[in-house]
Amino acid sequence: MEDFLNIHIMRKILLVVCILSCTLVSQSQYNGQISNDRLAKIKTFHQKQDRNVALINAISNNSVSALALSRDHIGKTDHEFKYKVKVNGITNQKSSGRCWMFTGLNVLRPEVISRYNLTGFEFSTNYLYLFDLLEKSNLFLNSVRESAHEPITSKKVEWLLKSPVGDGGVWNSFTNLVEKYGLVPKSAMPETFHSEKTSTLNKIIKRKLREYALELRQMSFDNIAQETVEERETVMLSEIYHILVLHLGTPPEEFEWRFRDRDGLISEAKLFTPISYRDIVFPELKFDDYIMLMDDPTREYYKLYEIDLDRNVLEGKNWQYVNIPAEEIKKFAMESIKMDQAMYFSCDVGKQLESKAGILSINNYDFESLYGVKFGMNKRDRILTFESGSSHGMALVGVDVNEKEEPTKWLLENSWGEKSGNKGYLTMTDEWFDEYMFRVVVKKEFVSNKVLKILELDPIILPPWDPMFLPDR
Repeated sequence: MEDFLNIHIMRKILLVVCILSCTLVSQSQYNGQISNDRLAKIKTFHQKQDRNVALINAISNNSVSALALSRDHIGKTDHEFKYKVKVNGITNQKSSGRCWMFTGLNVLRPEVISRYNLTGFEFSTNYLYLFDLLEKSNLFLNSVRESAHEPITSKKVEWLLKSPVGDGGVWNSFTNLVEKYGLVPKSAMPETFHSEKTSTLNKIIKRKLREYALELRQMSFDNIAQETVEERETVMLSEIYHILVLHLGTPPEEFEWRFRDRDGLISEAKLFTPISYRDIVFPELKFDDYIMLMDDPTREYYKLYEIDLDRNVLEGKNWQYVNIPAEEIKKFAMESIKMDQAMYFSCDVGKQLESKAGILSINNYDFESLYGVKFGMNKRDRILTFESGSSHGMALVGVDVNEKEEPTKWLLENSWGEKSGNKGYLTMTDEWFDEYMFRVVVKKEFVSNKVLKILELDPIILPPWDPMFLPDR
């Protein structure tokens, strides 16, 4: 009997050892590769789905957006608004990344239209664009010289060389230009082929600046006198300016301007410089009266942040903002609209945009029903995983409300031409605002004292290569 029990115990021990050995072997053999057994398991999910043949036929032969467009929500959002800023005319940035510049000018131009009783009006974006690229080139050269002691593989130098200049920018980039170079009407410096289709010009400028960067780094290693380096930089900028003028035209130092008002009366022609023109059309313009508000749930709220080197003018202001929840931003935005003040607004415009109807709604597309797969990230998750970030700037000009005066949808004046969206405008639901709005620039008079006091804090400095701070295009 004792021998029998010993044999039985030994068998159990051997069985346990065998199981453990198999488990360890199985674990040691797992190396992350897609083996035949693993591939069979992977295929199981697809094979269990109903309607596979129909779905393959539909998806492989059609636009996914067209298939995922939710019929239940088509027509549920109209384009009527209780409160709307008096705006007139739609601009068109064409094939360029100058949305931030168009948006800044579109925030200002309703005041010009009203002051001079005009049927429509546009500033010259091309004028500011030329100086934007020139100033960005100067900032780049200075940054290259200051970082010349760092290895060319360092994070900062790598960031500089990847994109020496570009079309993109934000509100502070716009204000830096207007404060330094003034404004001119579109008639004084119209668009050109290359201001409306900027890729070639950008490539040429970047190529030349990278070449200059290597030269400046070598001059630093060779301990060339500072005065000589500065003279060489001036020559470099002279060549950049020459290239810019050939593509964009010569910026006016002075120009004549007159206008026809709504009553058909023609004004007297007067001579202006860009600075005097800015001061006559906006005698009370002070960019210090504006504040940028952002909703970035990946960072602490009620703090002041500043992005290092995120500017276009060397002596200009960096991108600076107060981070607060979207619900608070909405309150200030509503007050601004009610007082007929348009705002700079930027968002992740490509998410859930139904472009034909001009509707931004989180319910536009039902990808979960189409694929049978859940999509579950919130705003914070999307930012951290690079799934979402601000990509486009527009003017926020309207809001509709319910019986409790709570916002239900918002109106955006876009710069993609009149044939885009709803006659050039986009309507976004309040829920979409929560998920994909990133920043709004509001006059300080509409903002609470609690938020204004944050401006007195020392800003938290963030690196320019942070993925959250891609420029609007």
